[in-house]
Amino acid sequence: MPTDPSKTLETFDNPRPERDYEIRFEAPEFTCLCPRTGQPDFATIRIVYVPDRACVELKSLKLYLWAFRNEGAFHEAVVNRILDDLVTALAPRRMTVEGDFFVRGGIHTIVRATHP
Repeated sequence: MPTDPSKTLETFDNPRPERDYEIRFEAPEFTCLCPRTGQPDFATIRIVYVPDRACVELKSLKLYLWAFRNEGAFHEAVVNRILDDLVTALAPRRMTVEGDFFVRGGIHTIVRATHP
């Protein structure tokens, strides 16, 4: 049975909330659509965070990122939306989301947003 993309981010309790530690994710197959041309934009999304009470469940994160595949958005908007949605779901102590977008028109774009 196939799985569908989803904007729902599931969480679980941080097993060590008393300790600061980093969790890092790298999603090298991220795609969204250029809002001007409708052509696909490809990127590696990197997420680094220090959890507080909650951690993000990986399958829900994968399905969440997959949901951008058919959406038109500028690179800056995508990275900031991912950060905002993760901060809302997790309330982390710290978080950085980086979008490393493939070259388009001879320009390589990297967008990084941080919380707080």
